[in-house]
Amino acid sequence: MEFEYSDRCKDLQGRLLRFMDEHIYPNEKAYKEEIDRNGLEKGNRWIATQIIEDLKPKARALGLWNLFLPKSVRAPEGLSNLDYAPLCEIMGRVSWAPEVFNCSAPDTGNMETIERYGSEEHKKQWLEPLLRGEIRSAFAMTEPGVASSDATNIETRIDRDGDDYVINGHKWWISGAGDPRCAVYILMGKTDFNAARHSRQSMILVDAKTPGITVVRPLPVFGYDDAPHGHCEILFENVRVPASNILLGEGRGFEIAQGRLGPGRIHHCMRAIGVAERALELMCKRLNSRTAFGKKISEQSIWRERIAESRIQIDTARLLTLKAAYMMDTVGNKHAQAEIAMIKVLAPNVTQQVLDWAIQAHGAGGVSGDFPLAAQWAGNRTLRLADGPDEVHRNAIAKLELAKHISLTEDLGLPITRS
Repeated sequence: MEFEYSDRCKDLQGRLLRFMDEHIYPNEKAYKEEIDRNGLEKGNRWIATQIIEDLKPKARALGLWNLFLPKSVRAPEGLSNLDYAPLCEIMGRVSWAPEVFNCSAPDTGNMETIERYGSEEHKKQWLEPLLRGEIRSAFAMTEPGVASSDATNIETRIDRDGDDYVINGHKWWISGAGDPRCAVYILMGKTDFNAARHSRQSMILVDAKTPGITVVRPLPVFGYDDAPHGHCEILFENVRVPASNILLGEGRGFEIAQGRLGPGRIHHCMRAIGVAERALELMCKRLNSRTAFGKKISEQSIWRERIAESRIQIDTARLLTLKAAYMMDTVGNKHAQAEIAMIKVLAPNVTQQVLDWAIQAHGAGGVSGDFPLAAQWAGNRTLRLADGPDEVHRNAIAKLELAKHISLTEDLGLPITRS
């Protein structure tokens, strides 16, 4: 198993690190101030920030653009999952940085979905402007009325009516729907309520300007509304879209979801590791700069234990992420499902623990807005729910593990002889 990065990856890594130092970290405070200023001066915090728009051409000129999408003729700059991992980790250190490089969720997953499952017309209409960074998108799956961790519970209807489909449903936690540039939704709903359990769902492309769509409200996460991106509650009431907007055909929603969520999950983990790495750096700097009871806090044994444990856990998560990425590249997402599920549980939990220790090390400052830790804690906590909660992934891991130890005769219900 080779985890060696390509020469191109190493070159991009150097360029990206310099870009972060020159343009991203120095603008963290200015980014937040611009959003607040838009609210005060323009009466609208949900406006694309000029800071990001100004940085995008610079990133693209350096070749730091669309790095997430492998094997696409429309994005020849795309890397393998293994080569993308260290770059995605670096971008993840600042919540808004991935957008600068056109590598932010949910657009990355949506672009990969359209690339894999969309028609040529879909790609021309939606994928190409997404790859150019001209528009943004959202993925509409979760619903308030059902336990959406089991997607078979989805109640949104997608009914055929002549040359159209008519959509009726209630969605929430739709990330990116608050952005005024959000031009398209990939929506999951049911086209046949009587089919086999995993053949009832379909996915369809919905123009965000279609009549009948109401963005009810942005939903704050621990008090953060994440403007101008947002996580929104949306009503779809008699939303009529062309039948040609269906992806792959009726009843293929679960198939598409599995293809989409694999890369989406591992990208979340890559970014989470970047958050954890930065939290550890901030923790060490803080502990080295503070004195209590006559000596530096970094000399206290409890803090050395936490620093050591943080390093062990971060490196463990990173190695498992790289293994999952390697397997996705070599044997495919389906054969890497156990590794993807394991890292989806491990990385957010590791990051949450390291963030918690870093906040503790900063004292009252850690829960303030003077450091990025509180906002990162809030954002990272959602990852234990996004793209499937921990419990669902643990259950999948357990089932795969149990299957290794069930003999064929047990599967068939035949008598077993043991020596």
